[in-house]
Amino acid sequence: MPFISSPSQTAAPNSPDLIKKAGKDIESFPQQAEELTREIYHWFRTDSLGALAGIAVGLILYSVLVVLRGWARKRLSRTAVFGTWSWVAFKVLAKTRSFFLVILSAKIVIAFFGGPGAWSALVNVLFTIGAAVQGAFWIREFLLALVERKAADEHADPSMTSAVGVLSVIINVVVWGVAGIILLDNLGVNVTALIAGLGVGGIAIGLAAQGIFSDLFAALSILMDRPFVRGDTIQVGGPQGAVGKVEHIGLKTTRLRAISGEIVVMSNAQLLNQQINNLAQFDERRVLMTLQLIYQTPPDVLDEIPAILEKIVNGVADCRFDRAHFVLFNASSLDFEMVFHVAKPDFDAMANARHSVALAIIREFASRNIQFAYPTQMSFVGGVDGLIAPPYPTKGWHVPPADSPAKTGTAAKKG
Repeated sequence: MPFISSPSQTAAPNSPDLIKKAGKDIESFPQQAEELTREIYHWFRTDSLGALAGIAVGLILYSVLVVLRGWARKRLSRTAVFGTWSWVAFKVLAKTRSFFLVILSAKIVIAFFGGPGAWSALVNVLFTIGAAVQGAFWIREFLLALVERKAADEHADPSMTSAVGVLSVIINVVVWGVAGIILLDNLGVNVTALIAGLGVGGIAIGLAAQGIFSDLFAALSILMDRPFVRGDTIQVGGPQGAVGKVEHIGLKTTRLRAISGEIVVMSNAQLLNQQINNLAQFDERRVLMTLQLIYQTPPDVLDEIPAILEKIVNGVADCRFDRAHFVLFNASSLDFEMVFHVAKPDFDAMANARHSVALAIIREFASRNIQFAYPTQMSFVGGVDGLIAPPYPTKGWHVPPADSPAKTGTAAKKG
């Protein structure tokens, strides 16, 4: 009886004989059913107590498995919050089929109590089928739950829905394809030619649609790994690259709204091959300011500049002073560098804080008569001896002091 014979008793048929063999199995089904009926009848006549005990144990075992499944589902449902591992376990457990529990119970009963040979072979075949199908259900649901868990977001994105749909199709095809091959192999079917054919076909399709698949998997990588999401402002290609706000993440391309207003369309594979600076994911903003003071500023005043700046920055809301130092003797200025942080990541908040700090510095420096430098150039006349000639006459003129209101650079004549 080919239908109920175990794989070890039946040689793997060649591919041309599969259809003939299947036809013979279907034609012999009435005889197999008759044989099964005769063996179960004989079992009840010769060992009725053992048969009844086996059936009773099988029913009890099935009932226990059903109760355990229900108890586990009820327990997990109490903590199964969307996105948690309890929720993943609940979804996987919910896909446990009653058919598998029946076959599992029968398999255990046959293993401990024995039974007619034909029925044992039939239970083994059904258990192989049930285990393959149930395993596919569990693995499929586990992978889909992981995808949904990763895709969960408070702000729904239509492109994420498309990605989840594509991943669901891929998971279904791969899981059920592998389960089918494993099932056929355990039932004694020669799957070598089938696997080879699938491999050659997959390579051909992959080469023909290489660009499409590269963009597709790049899109899935963007949507699942999330280097950026829709609404983020990103810079592509380093400091000199395009800057724009992400408006759409598709399965083929990603679209940015550039700061100049136009739409920039980039393929997903090309996008991931470049450096991406996400300008939206800040915990706080860092601000660098350079202050240029005139060379006539007294050294004691220069020494007080860091403390003055620290007091100004800490007096502005959401600002945290970092450092301030004298850094450079410039051509026409003494340069100070100041760094402070703004606690809010929003760009407008940073710009407002920088504006407030700058105005406070101008007011404070004006009150202390600390002057900002601007590009200047001074020329001196040299004498025949190579020394610098005095810029002012020696009699009747005097040089105005540095803090004099007259800062035109010309001499004032005595009255």
